[in-house]
Amino acid sequence: MRELDSFDFKDGEVLAFDKPLEWTSFNVVGKVRHKICRYLGVKKLKVGHAGTLDPMATGLMVLCTGKATKKIEQIQGTEKEYIAELKLGATTPSFDVESEEDAEYPYQHINREIIDKVLPQFIGEIDQVPPIFSAVKVNGRRAYDLARKGEEIELRSKKITIKEIEVLEFKEQHLSLRVVCGKGTYIRSLARDFGEALESGAYLTGLRRTRVGDFKVDQAYTIEDFCSFLDEAIQAKKEEK
Repeated sequence: MRELDSFDFKDGEVLAFDKPLEWTSFNVVGKVRHKICRYLGVKKLKVGHAGTLDPMATGLMVLCTGKATKKIEQIQGTEKEYIAELKLGATTPSFDVESEEDAEYPYQHINREIIDKVLPQFIGEIDQVPPIFSAVKVNGRRAYDLARKGEEIELRSKKITIKEIEVLEFKEQHLSLRVVCGKGTYIRSLARDFGEALESGAYLTGLRRTRVGDFKVDQAYTIEDFCSFLDEAIQAKKEEK
């Protein structure tokens, strides 16, 4: 951890955090903003994130403070790397573990040879339909709000870019992939589409973002460590008084 004197949160800092499971991106921004404001003794400070992570995903979130929030769009446009865990032979409405399985499919025919044959279909610029359980706006409303109310939604496909896909592990119904992709890619949709290409079904059981541009998760702060660091500084200030 850097010396606190070297941070200038108002002028602008770009901070990398390892988001815990079940935290929303909003939770991370709120927690970090609250701690920094307490440390600075101010009521308001601009803090934003350069790319949402779903609650069921973990890994790298890049936050910008103060004047550095102007860099958010630039950082969002950089490539990202994920480790995706898939279950083959079943689907869920949300394409991940947020909802219960709604269908089962044969998976015994899937082997490494078939997987390697299908992979190239997903490399390069491809069309992808976002999940209905997503933050995509439909007539001014978030798709996930409509989906949770049981309303039927039809989302349009969009162009996304997959730069690399690598199989890390394959065993029966479990498939682990490393994915390097461009802005706007939904790994949940990739899991669904991959299952269909395998003439089966698939959904995401785990997702970890490991890189955003030049930022890497193994160099990121944990929320707990960063907040404890600031708490100690706040307490030291009180004791000095």
